[in-house]
Amino acid sequence: MPGETAAIVLGASGSVGLALVRELLRDGRFDPIVVVARRTLADVVKAAREAGKTLRECIVPDMNPGALEAATIDALRSIEGDVEGFSTLGIGANTAKITLAEHRAVDVDLNAAFARGLKASGKVKHMGLMTALGADPTAKETGSGAAGRARYNRVKGDAEQAVRAAGPSIVSVFQPAMIIGSQHTPGIAEKIIPLFSFITPARFKSITVDEIAKAMIAVAKAKPASGAVYQYPEMMDAIRRSQSSSP
Repeated sequence: MPGETAAIVLGASGSVGLALVRELLRDGRFDPIVVVARRTLADVVKAAREAGKTLRECIVPDMNPGALEAATIDALRSIEGDVEGFSTLGIGANTAKITLAEHRAVDVDLNAAFARGLKASGKVKHMGLMTALGADPTAKETGSGAAGRARYNRVKGDAEQAVRAAGPSIVSVFQPAMIIGSQHTPGIAEKIIPLFSFITPARFKSITVDEIAKAMIAVAKAKPASGAVYQYPEMMDAIRRSQSSSP
């Protein structure tokens, strides 16, 4: 039987995106689930088959803004009822080795195109977008572009602004600090940093890929009336509220 709401996900090839799809597959409320990607994602297909859920792949080999926007609209055309939009798309490694234009082409331009497609479909009222703690559209564009530095924060901040301007009326932004379980997080950091969590300010605490996924879904299920920014405390609170309200 179909669920109450369909979901469409951009960025499922990444660690958080894959965790998000797996959580959606486990949640009886979401069906069908549409995954937008450059190519077939074997791990996602396998997870859907094991869960016995409907997964629709929207393959966009030439992932440029125009193609992505059109493909998003087309993928949602046959779906009835409301759809929840999710994006975890973003360059997570080697950002110091690419130009500002190359970084923006993915984080800003593609997320904005996806958001436009969601809005144009007329079926998506709310979108969840993952960026990063420190995202700031007023940060300097100079520097190495490495994660956490000014240029990186600027790109993430610009992505948030672009999605809010182009996308659905309600956008929930998720800003994790260090992500445990990400393919881009050094193993030694995953082991050491959590040991100091008792003295780490709440918003800087590390968070797992599964916790981010659960938070994004919890917020979507709560049907927020307005957009908001969710850092570690708010994400964990959203998970707790969702779990306490579950039968």
